[in-house]
Amino acid sequence: MTALTHDDALSGPHGPTASPRLAAGLLLALVSATAFGTSGALARGLIESGWSPAAAVTLRILVAAAVLLVPVAWSLRGRWHTLLQNARLVTAYGVGAVAGAQLCYFQAIARMDVGMALLIEYTAPVAVVVWLWIRRGERPGPLTLAGAVVAALGLVLVLDLLSGGELDPIGVLWALGAMVGAASYFLLSADESSGLPPLALVGGGLVVAGTLLGLACLVGVLPWAATTADVTYTVGTVPWWVPLLALGVIAGAVSYLTGVAAARRLGSRLASFVALTEVLMALVFAALLLDQVPTAVQLLGALAVLTGVVLVKLGEPRPPITPAEGGSLAGALPVAGS
Repeated sequence: MTALTHDDALSGPHGPTASPRLAAGLLLALVSATAFGTSGALARGLIESGWSPAAAVTLRILVAAAVLLVPVAWSLRGRWHTLLQNARLVTAYGVGAVAGAQLCYFQAIARMDVGMALLIEYTAPVAVVVWLWIRRGERPGPLTLAGAVVAALGLVLVLDLLSGGELDPIGVLWALGAMVGAASYFLLSADESSGLPPLALVGGGLVVAGTLLGLACLVGVLPWAATTADVTYTVGTVPWWVPLLALGVIAGAVSYLTGVAAARRLGSRLASFVALTEVLMALVFAALLLDQVPTAVQLLGALAVLTGVVLVKLGEPRPPITPAEGGSLAGALPVAGS
């Protein structure tokens, strides 16, 4: 998912961007959403084979950080000072938007279906609207309010509350924690005045998050459990390192790189809409790899949640983007929580 506070950058000073650029951007955005969508199913397999959520998420983050090291260094060439100048931003991003969101999400999928946990996390834009309303007095418009209501009703259906289905309250609380982490991502990445390249913010955040979680596991604050047992999915059994590398490389590094590249071509607003396909991809991979198939009521709720998020995005103000701002999409980054 991408940030929701920026406008599309599909038009240049000489008219609409050429269709090949648009097509490439759409393809990259779909690749990013698909890569992110694999994370829940891959991690659930590791957890069921004996891994703790903390161990799985820590190694995922560290692998992704290692793979992104060269691209991040390239993005910072000649601008390394901006990393030091924004140390507080990078630290806050790593703690909340990366470590907090991903750890809570992995804890949630250990107790509930992958798709349901992700849908709860995807209500983050609604939480941002509420926060800005309470904290800054930024009253949302009618379309935004309607979207929030639709998303809330959809969440009731997703959790199957009306039919009295089984519900793991601890899992829901962890998923809500992931939602708070994702909301902190939106709020932290909304300021484009830092001068820090988007990929550098992601890479720095991953290093901070991986270091923090690693230390927490080392001192025993978070439980560490990792095995070399094979991991079993519906489609077959694989060595433990296969899903671990896939989490770090595909669901981590590849998703970030393609997500940033997509936002550069599409603009953050359109890229954020395309990124909603991550939920669909997560449901597909959960069904294929874990045999987790949502009920008809839950699918209806999923549609309502996504519709509500779309309405919230459409209801946002569209500030004008100057040519200089068009290339600075600090907020146009994939959510680091899924």
